[in-house]
Amino acid sequence: MQQSPAHSAPSAHSNALNRLNRLPIGRFHKVTLVAISFAYFFEFADINTFATTAPKLIKLWGVTIDQVAYVTSLSFVGMFFGSICAGAMADRWGRKRALMLTTVWFGAFSFVSVFAWDIVSLGVLRVLTSAGLAAMTVVAVIYVNEMYPAAVRGKYQAYAIVIGICGTPATNLIASAVVPLNDWSWRLVYLWGSLGILLVLFTRRLKESPRWYESRGRYDKADEVLREIEASVAAEKGPLPEPAPPVEETPSTRTPLRLLLRKKYLYPTLLLTVLWVTQTIGFFGFSSWAPTLLAKEGFSVEKSVFYVALTTVGAPLGSYLASLVTDRFERKWSLAAFGTVIALCGLLYGLTFNPVLIIVFGFLVNMFERGYTALAYAYSPELFDTRGRSLGTGVSYGLGRLSNAAGPLIVAALYQGSGYQSVFFFIAGMWLAGAVVLAVFGPRTRQAHAAARGAEAEAERQAVRAS
Repeated sequence: MQQSPAHSAPSAHSNALNRLNRLPIGRFHKVTLVAISFAYFFEFADINTFATTAPKLIKLWGVTIDQVAYVTSLSFVGMFFGSICAGAMADRWGRKRALMLTTVWFGAFSFVSVFAWDIVSLGVLRVLTSAGLAAMTVVAVIYVNEMYPAAVRGKYQAYAIVIGICGTPATNLIASAVVPLNDWSWRLVYLWGSLGILLVLFTRRLKESPRWYESRGRYDKADEVLREIEASVAAEKGPLPEPAPPVEETPSTRTPLRLLLRKKYLYPTLLLTVLWVTQTIGFFGFSSWAPTLLAKEGFSVEKSVFYVALTTVGAPLGSYLASLVTDRFERKWSLAAFGTVIALCGLLYGLTFNPVLIIVFGFLVNMFERGYTALAYAYSPELFDTRGRSLGTGVSYGLGRLSNAAGPLIVAALYQGSGYQSVFFFIAGMWLAGAVVLAVFGPRTRQAHAAARGAEAEAERQAVRAS
């Protein structure tokens, strides 16, 4: 392989973006995918543990609907702080280290939740766990964005969700089996959620983001990691083509919060805040409340948990659907279309009490919602450069999660004041509002994808000529 300028002068510029973009997908990328998928799996497994155990706690501890709402609301306050801290951690300590720390955090507090003795202690532990869950998600989204070639990063983000989202039906099915057993078996659901801590087994297999090193002006470290990745891929795929010339970015050792007030960062931050506010209230309004509301409407605890477990089987299919469209179509239009379908199916779910239709419409809501989330995970970090990516993604995602501190209280008030169906009119309205805002104001990113695919094709032609 001919040496590139980036190789001969790492101290001047490591050219991380273009060196990563011209790589074919190899074993390195697949190992990274397995690790991220593992983290996502237990994030999705853990995030619904309280929702699946709440109906049991209502009977066992005499927990009220309002108390369920307060615990759920405070969990989203925890997610907000976790998201903000994640952005700062990922910028200060690096993407890989932040990913490990946040995953260990949520796994450890989920484990301690096994020993909760009342709704207050469980609520505090859920807040701490939720902070770690949101923090891990922010870091993982950024890590995938920076480690995969631009032409396929959306697809691999979706692949990670396809595998990871299986944690949701797995948790619901486990909960439906163990929660009814006796008065303490609900605790096993939290033990299951804590297994994400095993991500530490991947520590040596993951690389720090060269783009993070580069953004900090540590070009020698970026070049060292890039050489390791390139050597691994070249040994597997053959000689690598020359990367495109570097694009200069000013190194930054600090990313102050006021950076987001600049027009360059403010517009995408506000847009993504709307995206994540509507997604958060819309999704968690559905998933967090469906078992409890069904039980309140006369379905047994066992049946309500089982019905919801069946609907979540659609989630992995939605992420796979996203992987098929994410790099082929403009992401903003895919998001708008998915959001509209979710609004319609969610409304129909709330208008029926037929068990078969509950399962069918719930299945469709879960399928398209998880596809929407996979698309949003790919779309969000693309609206920022490396300097603003961690902070902008963390703040917008965190504000979305914070908004749902009010979401459960609104749901509880609607249910008690206007009845079951009013909840689903509210949820459908949130999804539709998000779809309209994205359709009207969302920036397009497909041109960048097309350029990356063109560069990838040219790189493949160079590789063929070189061999």
